Amino acid sequence: MKVIASSLRKGNVVDVGGRLYVVLTAQNIHPGKGTPVTQLDMRRISDGVKVSERYRTTEQVERAYVEEKDHTFLYGDGEGFHFMNPETYDQVIVPADILGESAPFLQEGMTCALSLHEGVPIAIDLPQRVTLEIVETEPTMKGQTASSSYKPAVLSNGARTNVPPHIDVGTRIVVMTADGSYVERAKD
Repeated sequence: MKVIASSLRKGNVVDVGGRLYVVLTAQNIHPGKGTPVTQLDMRRISDGVKVSERYRTTEQVERAYVEEKDHTFLYGDGEGFHFMNPETYDQVIVPADILGESAPFLQEGMTCALSLHEGVPIAIDLPQRVTLEIVETEPTMKGQTASSSYKPAVLSNGARTNVPPHIDVGTRIVVMTADGSYVERAKD
């Protein structure tokens, strides 16, 4: 579907020369003299290369149709990560490079927003927070309070994070899936 360049926004997927790009930033520039232009910073979906393009604001750009649907995580194996559409029960395999560093935070039965282009997964959004258990950390020192110093800990998914000194092994905590940072103690 052709759209004018000035209508593109962050997160849109465009087809440039047969390759898919996701828009990182879109800026409309109106110089005092000359033609207004749209500056697009994009990332190629196939290999992650970042490119910058300029278009006249009225120039036509091919916008790719991307379908976003919630899918349920089933399991991961050598092929990739298997997800199921809860409405149709169709299964989709998502390659590990699309998940990137958020892969350890996947939990069986977790609902994720999957972006598909012509049935091929191109992006995924995990829930912002997950609850995990501490399996290894330094022992709590008597008299130690929740100060600004944090200690290293290993979570049940194998990821490492820093937790307040009063948190002990076996405690369930809430962490951000984006960077694995500690949020709070889980309220069970």
